[in-house]
Amino acid sequence: MKEYVVSYTLENEIKQERFVKEKDVNKQEVIQEVLAKILDQNSFIAKSEQGDYWINTSSIRYVRVL
Repeated sequence: MKEYVVSYTLENEIKQERFVKEKDVNKQEVIQEVLAKILDQNSFIAKSEQGDYWINTSSIRYVRVL
């Protein structure tokens, strides 16, 4: 299993979400999954260690996958 951290830079804060994927999943596939989620929905729930929170996709300015 691999763990990916997705950082969303919003208008006034930075939120992070963790994804645990199979070992054969690469970074580009995670990026495509995140971009599809952003483009298909107006808002979504991001799950992190600090709790769950709603992200409005119109407030996202930058996305980074580590």
